[in-house]
Amino acid sequence: MQKPISKITKKTVIVFSVIILSSFTLFKYVFDKNDVIFGLLYDSLRQFHYAPEKLDDTFSEKVFDLYIHTDFNKRFLLQSDIDQLNKYRHDIDDEIAGQRHDFYKATQDILSKRIKEKENWAKEILAKPLDFSQEEEYETDSKKSSYAKSETELKKEWEKMIKYLVLYRLDDLLTKQEKAKEKNDTTVKIKSYDSLEVEARRKTLKEREDWFKRIKKVTPRDRFSEYANALTFAYDPHTQYFAPKEKKKFDQGMSGNFEGIGARLQQKDGILKVSEIIVGSPSYKQGELKAGDDILKVAQGLGEPLDITNMDMEEAIEHIKGKKGTEVRLTVRKGDNSIKVIPIVRDVIEIEETFAKSAILENKNKMGYIYLPSFYADFTHNGARQCSKDMRKEIEKLKKQNIKGLIIDLRDNGGGSLQEVVEMAGLFITKGPIVQVKSKRTEGINVMEDKNPDVVWDGPLTILTNHNSASASEILAAAIQDYKRGVIVGTPSFGKGTVQSFIDLDNFLIPQFDTIKPIGSVKITQQKFYRINGGATQLKGVTPDVLLPDPYEFIEIGEKELDNPMPWDEIGKANYTEYTNIKYPVIVKNSQKRIKSSPQFGLIEQQASEIKTKKNDTKYNLNFEKFRAEQKEFRDQNKKYEELKKEIKGFSAYLLDDDKSRMSNDTNKLGRENRWAKNVAKDIYIHEASNILNDLR
Repeated sequence: MQKPISKITKKTVIVFSVIILSSFTLFKYVFDKNDVIFGLLYDSLRQFHYAPEKLDDTFSEKVFDLYIHTDFNKRFLLQSDIDQLNKYRHDIDDEIAGQRHDFYKATQDILSKRIKEKENWAKEILAKPLDFSQEEEYETDSKKSSYAKSETELKKEWEKMIKYLVLYRLDDLLTKQEKAKEKNDTTVKIKSYDSLEVEARRKTLKEREDWFKRIKKVTPRDRFSEYANALTFAYDPHTQYFAPKEKKKFDQGMSGNFEGIGARLQQKDGILKVSEIIVGSPSYKQGELKAGDDILKVAQGLGEPLDITNMDMEEAIEHIKGKKGTEVRLTVRKGDNSIKVIPIVRDVIEIEETFAKSAILENKNKMGYIYLPSFYADFTHNGARQCSKDMRKEIEKLKKQNIKGLIIDLRDNGGGSLQEVVEMAGLFITKGPIVQVKSKRTEGINVMEDKNPDVVWDGPLTILTNHNSASASEILAAAIQDYKRGVIVGTPSFGKGTVQSFIDLDNFLIPQFDTIKPIGSVKITQQKFYRINGGATQLKGVTPDVLLPDPYEFIEIGEKELDNPMPWDEIGKANYTEYTNIKYPVIVKNSQKRIKSSPQFGLIEQQASEIKTKKNDTKYNLNFEKFRAEQKEFRDQNKKYEELKKEIKGFSAYLLDDDKSRMSNDTNKLGRENRWAKNVAKDIYIHEASNILNDLR
């Protein structure tokens, strides 16, 4: 949730400063900035975190494992290095208390040495043609591999890694030539295998050289931030330290002023990962880049892709940014480990498209559809729009069209304002509790209620969710489900039932340390949310009343798959009265019957099985013929899913006349919105939600 539930007052800061001074009495003797940051960071977590960790050997083990066992380290460190560092496994708690960082320093010394040793390996391996006739495999999932026991063993793994990189590039070059031959495209120059093999090695060598340059450019401050976040992530996956430049970027992202492709990014283990797609942005409109994707390479238009793994995050983002109208091509690794090149034309993000919008659906009856991208609110108190008021307006417009049912689409909605959730849920019920909130710093449970008896929509209601419906989305879906006011449709939600607030560590520095400002901020989990039935959305999320086939059905995703998530628990049930007019067993039975006879859902179920296979099979055969055969199989499988983008017979969607009139002077915008409505009519999940509305009448 974006809205802080509690404020940190000046009095709190003063009290906290006293705590810090009493805890770290040696501060006046310390001049290492890292020591100061770590001291303040730990004390802020101890003071403000919802469930502070005990500083003991178990905590040390958590931090040790988070910091050491990464994909990057497995590429460089030997088992003997890990054995040497293991002596610190139970010492990190003592180092924090004693303002020492022996483990961090020892790790950096060993890693620096190993990086220098490996720098020439890529040049040596790529200096001559590679043998692709052998029967050997490369494991791409570092969690399934062990640390090498010797330099010889590690070098063999490097040879496999480089073979994989060259093979992937070689297959791509050959595939392009083959397609050109099929189409008689004379613009593509046909080259021999030997020439393409040399080209693939040359380009891979350039990638590796650039990669090592970027590794050496990583600053000590960046390295220390990674260590600091091994500490914060030991608490939970959403508690995080932000160095000053990272906090600045975070604030810019939350301001709504985005440029480039419109994706929020974070870096873990040297990989730039998409954490969120900004609604209305170029990435959102293009549609292929998704939260959770790893960005591996960046190309400017048709230019040569640049490997950005282990690149400084700020530098990598600069390569992704660019002027409006220019194209960037991202090579990404999807959740099923498949590789895809995604072209995105940069643009200025249109804020208008981040708000709720509606369409009319025709499926035997006329129905309303509202897409809500986030639970936005007037956080700045400057007259900004509020999603609950926008939702009310959209419903009122749809009611004038005499709709017989309403779909609210919360898929990929990551949350937002808590108060807006309460207001919005109140549009569908009379009065009563919506969500329960528990905080570390206040006793008892705060039951947040809808106190407005006004009901804007009392007809048939369905809510769509998916794995990326999180936080506020889960609160709304859970409330509607607990009241039995509507039918939740789709796939299980993400399972994030916590809220975080930022704490500026500069506020806790005594005057003697003003010279080291700024030192950054920490985002801390401070509260948990509970359903009105007493259960938590944390980890479990919301399970829809009607479960639809899911491409990721056999893959564990969501909050529960993150490191050290907060546990699920439950509290007492709030006082509320359920609605009794929905016959859920009949609704579920009818939906299951339609699903079984649907070719599209059958294809999705087949896709789920294939994704599971690809996800589990993380090894790649390095034999040339077998590698190419596997890549061709992946491409052929993906072609089948084009059927999911076709029009659905007897189902249509169109914009409201009022909206078309409002946009009549902006033909570009009207065109985009008409295309959006057309895509709504191709969505098999929305179609089934409308079928359920027909059953509810």
